[in-house]
Amino acid sequence: MTDVQKEIVSRIEEKYKSIDQNPDVHLEGLVWANPITYWDYILPDALLSLQIQRTNQPDEMVFIMYHQINELIFKMILWEINQVSDREDVSTEFFTEKLYRISRYFDMLSSSFTIMGDGMEKEQYMKFRNTLTPASGFQSAQYRLIEFASTELINLIDNRFRATIDRNTPYEHAYDHLYWQAAGKDYKTGKKNTLLQLFEKRYKAEFLIKMEKYNTSNMWTKFKQLPESVRKDESLIKAMRHYDYTVNISWVMAHYHAAEKYLGKGEATGGSDWRKYMLPKYQRRIFFPDLWSKEELDTWGENV
Repeated sequence: MTDVQKEIVSRIEEKYKSIDQNPDVHLEGLVWANPITYWDYILPDALLSLQIQRTNQPDEMVFIMYHQINELIFKMILWEINQVSDREDVSTEFFTEKLYRISRYFDMLSSSFTIMGDGMEKEQYMKFRNTLTPASGFQSAQYRLIEFASTELINLIDNRFRATIDRNTPYEHAYDHLYWQAAGKDYKTGKKNTLLQLFEKRYKAEFLIKMEKYNTSNMWTKFKQLPESVRKDESLIKAMRHYDYTVNISWVMAHYHAAEKYLGKGEATGGSDWRKYMLPKYQRRIFFPDLWSKEELDTWGENV
C-alpha cells in the first residue's frame, strides 16, 4: 500500500469513527457497490417521463418543457438565496458570489423567453390552452418564494395599500394585500377567483411561514447588514440593481410580451387579469428601492 493509499484509509477511518460507524463495514460495502453512471446520478429517464400532454397539439410539449425548465432554474435560484438567508454571519465575498450566481440564472431566464414566445404556433396554442383552465404560470410557488426571499415584505405589497401596512401588521393581512392578489381578487367584495382559491389551498400555509422567515433574512436585509464601505461599492451596487431590474422588469416584460402575442386582449388560462399584476409600472415591484434615484423610482417600468 502506498503512502497516499494509507493516508486515504486513515481519513476514511477517522470519518466513520467520528459518527460511531465501523470503517471496515463501509469499506466492505465499496467492494460490492455498482459503479455510478450518468443515468443513475442525473436520472434523465425519470426527468424525461414528466412531460404529459393533455392534447395532441405538438407545441404543447414546448409549453410544458419550457415551464419545467423554469421551475428547475427557480430551484437553483432558491438554493443560492437560502445559503445567504440561512447564514448568520454573511461575508462580503460570500454574498457577492451568491448574488452573481442568482443574477446569471435570471439573465438566462430572461433571454430564453423567445423559446416559448417564438417557439409555438399561435393556432396550436389557442387550442391546447383551453384545456389548461384554470391552471396558470401565475401559480408557480417557487417564483413567489424567490420574491419573499429577495426583499422585505413591504416591497411586495400592492402599491395601493403600502401606507396601511407596517412590521406590526399580521402576516395574513399582508398576504391578502400582496401585489399578485390583483390577479384574481375583487378588493371591494374580497372575493377571489378559482385561480387564487386553488393556489391558496395548496400553498398559503407554506407562504405565511416563509413570509415570516424571509422578512428578516432576505437578500435586501442581508445586504444592509454588510459593512458600510461594502454597501457603497459601485460594482456590488451595480450587481444589486441588475438583479432588481432583471427580475422585476426584464423577466416580467419578456413574459408579458409573450402573453400579449398569444392572448392579445384575452384573459390568461386561469382567468387572471394578467396586465394588472404583471406590468411593473402599475405594481412597482422593486426589491432594493434605496439603490435607485427618485427619478428612476418615479418612472419605474415605463418605456419598456
